[in-house]
Amino acid sequence: MDVMTAVLTRRSEHQLAEPAPSDEEFAYLLRAAATAPDHGRLRPWRWILVRGEGRTALGRCFADDYDGPEPRREQVQTKPQRAPLLATLVFTPRHTAIPEWEQLAATSAMAGSLSLLLHARGFGSVWRTGPFTRSETTRHTLGLHPEERLLGWLYIGTPHHPRTPKRRTPEDITPHITVFTPELLPL
Repeated sequence: MDVMTAVLTRRSEHQLAEPAPSDEEFAYLLRAAATAPDHGRLRPWRWILVRGEGRTALGRCFADDYDGPEPRREQVQTKPQRAPLLATLVFTPRHTAIPEWEQLAATSAMAGSLSLLLHARGFGSVWRTGPFTRSETTRHTLGLHPEERLLGWLYIGTPHHPRTPKRRTPEDITPHITVFTPELLPL
């Protein structure tokens, strides 16, 4: 699949089943995704792969930390079961002259590239965030360090209902483009 096709046909897939990429295949795709723009090649991120019983443990963590209506507790506990692989993205800012916002932008670029690479390989994914990214219980369960930030989970698997990807029609974005002309500068 060429890059333009991947960009125009990728969709968030909410129903995912086995297979998901193996740890080796995930690492292979991540090596390519890690070539995304990253000032200073800091790689200010790390991934925690959650599979099998790890998903069950993460679900228990979510349920323990849930403070909403009791009937929804079981639903919250089963969230990690929606995909065979939950790739947990952790932002690990480096203390350098490179601003943190730039490091976060590099992390986002890498994650976007990974999503496209997964799609091109026939896997589906959906990005999930929410209150558990800020939960101390979840942070502790996943072994995050105090300076790290949990950005979310890329739920990954094979689309449950495979379909021929429908190509999106790019929208007109010209109102979002300005061409700089020095003669417009005030004197």
